[in-house]
Amino acid sequence: MFDMIPDMAAKRAEISPDALAFRDDNSGRDWSFAQVNDAADAVAHGLTQAGLAAGDRLAILCLNRAEFFITLFACQKTGIILCPLNWRQPAPELIETLGPVGARAIIHGGTHADLARQVAAVCGLRVFGINTDLAGWIAAGGPALRADIPATRPWYLLFTSGTTGLPKAVIQTARMAWANAVNIGQATGLTSEARSVNFLPLFHTAGINLYTLPVFLTGGRSVILPKFEPETLLRLIAAGEVNQFFGVPAIYQAFSLMPETRQIDWHAIRCGCGGAPLPEPLIHFFADLGAKVLNGFGMTETGPTVFLMDPARAAEKIGSVGRAQMLTDCRLAGVPDGQPGEGEIQLRGPNITPGYFNNDAATAKTFTPDGWLATGDVGRRDADGYVFIVDRIKDMFISGGENVYPAEVERVLNAHPDVLEAAVIGVADAKWGEVGAAFVIARPGAAPDPAALRAWCRDRIAPYKVPATVTLVEDFPRTASGKVRKPDLREMA
Repeated sequence: MFDMIPDMAAKRAEISPDALAFRDDNSGRDWSFAQVNDAADAVAHGLTQAGLAAGDRLAILCLNRAEFFITLFACQKTGIILCPLNWRQPAPELIETLGPVGARAIIHGGTHADLARQVAAVCGLRVFGINTDLAGWIAAGGPALRADIPATRPWYLLFTSGTTGLPKAVIQTARMAWANAVNIGQATGLTSEARSVNFLPLFHTAGINLYTLPVFLTGGRSVILPKFEPETLLRLIAAGEVNQFFGVPAIYQAFSLMPETRQIDWHAIRCGCGGAPLPEPLIHFFADLGAKVLNGFGMTETGPTVFLMDPARAAEKIGSVGRAQMLTDCRLAGVPDGQPGEGEIQLRGPNITPGYFNNDAATAKTFTPDGWLATGDVGRRDADGYVFIVDRIKDMFISGGENVYPAEVERVLNAHPDVLEAAVIGVADAKWGEVGAAFVIARPGAAPDPAALRAWCRDRIAPYKVPATVTLVEDFPRTASGKVRKPDLREMA
């Protein structure tokens, strides 16, 4: 792609200064593109006057709000590297997360002031408040900046969810942002008429990049909600304030249980889904309402958009994540190019991270010798070129010498009318080496019998794939993005 990229906020303000960029549900304030850029200039000036310089790391701890994106653009202008933190974590975990990146300061929202100060006291950070310091900088204004952005310079760091150990800091760049905007934009038809909503946590790639940053770059508008509130989101959709959005399966699951969902005309809403496979019953539920929920696949390391299903064949290719989008090449390890088969998904393109910050060993381990990102996910490509995610390699277990992919078993359990959501793991077994252990959340008002669920599976999959145990639970341990934390389930088992 390009070596240098124009200042995103400044360029958007030049093209459509008076158009609405953000409607902040926290404050009720509307922000035009010109106002966002002016505020980013002011925050950039405030940060540099406070002694921060290009390459310094700046932590931020807050719920979703316009000032997060203003700070993000301020960091792009200055070369300061933003480090969004998970506000659900306690101070000891945040301190451990920040340790390897060596931040110099932390910005906080009002509700997280005490937590930020705890972290700052241990890590030796300067503390800035969004409602105090940033508000003052924005009110005072600052000199106009128009920076040329090195395409691969670290812009911000996103920490992996840590389901396999200490989180790693994934480098995000301006080139990745533009490649993601192209990948998601051409697949979903993003234009300046896009009306999206920001509610996924901003310490996660989906919160920033699906679809808020691409919508901003395209000149569309995003309503910013502090966090996911299903009633508020449905109200915005029903009122025509949102015409496309992205959600993880748990969000669509929540919608399916709300009567208001059936009262909305979904035909004109473009719905994206990722983070985990969308259960087939949910696909049919929303299809019956006129919505085509398009499955996709991506990672923090990929910016994130790689695959997205096309609407024309969504009903025909249920379960597929579609094809790799314009700026990403995909290969399946061990499978000839373009041919059907199954193998690890490996990726290459301008949307791929340069690596992990201050962690050369992890970077080397993640990339193949010829430079492809090894995702750790097994994919299956059909004769038409559509890809289906089989499962994470690390989640596969071997029972009696046979490979078992939990995602396949989960799809069968999720199809049962009494099951809201299922998760399957492999556990040690003296006879078979490993067997499946299923955890199931029942639909409201249902009380599925574990023995009946095992019989349901026996009728649909090979005997060695049938879970040895089925346990009913109220909910699963989850990451902030809604993914099931399978290591925690293994501890429960």
